Amino acid sequence: MQYMLKKALLVFSILFIFAGTACAEVYEEGKHYQRIDQPKTIDSNKIEVLEFFWYGCPHCYSFEPHVNKWKQNKPGNVEFVRVPATFQPLWILHARAYYALQMLGVGEEIHLKFFSEIHNKKNYMKTLDALTVFVQEYGVERSEFIDAMNSFTVENQVRKATKLVTDYKLNGVPAVAVNGKYLISASMAGSYDNMIKIMNYLIEKETAKASLDNGKAGNKS
Repeated sequence: MQYMLKKALLVFSILFIFAGTACAEVYEEGKHYQRIDQPKTIDSNKIEVLEFFWYGCPHCYSFEPHVNKWKQNKPGNVEFVRVPATFQPLWILHARAYYALQMLGVGEEIHLKFFSEIHNKKNYMKTLDALTVFVQEYGVERSEFIDAMNSFTVENQVRKATKLVTDYKLNGVPAVAVNGKYLISASMAGSYDNMIKIMNYLIEKETAKASLDNGKAGNKS
């Protein structure tokens, strides 16, 4: 009787696994996402997820709620980093503002407000003066903001962001890079929801690979 019960449970487990696999969505490289020609080295034990954006991009503004919802239940083995794209002078100005606000400790608080100021209030903030007026509304001191905008730290971060844009051969935003290996664009994914689903799929793929690699390393030792 006990043997039959164990056998039934085993059969049920196998059927459950196959049912889950059949229902799971499969995403194809080259169709739903692309592999980076020269994978980037990630200096972390975590899986790195980069979100490329520009404050003036309406599609990035639409994508942001999806990202924020995902962040609430972000896997513990994932490191999420926003990267402002730097294709044009105005993009670079906004990238500097993003890093300056991060440096001043108010980046997360003002991030969505920055988007809203452009897309809802139609204040495109094309100059340093316009940006300064905007941030002052949220308690940021004019002199502190200007100093941060002109700082070596912010300059260095913008350079790194520009290098990432070049390294990933980015041609538009929003886009998401996973673990230095894969790039997801809105055009390939087909929707913002799909971008998140594909991102999760690739995170799971990289997590499984890391577990397998760690297991092999453990067996060797």
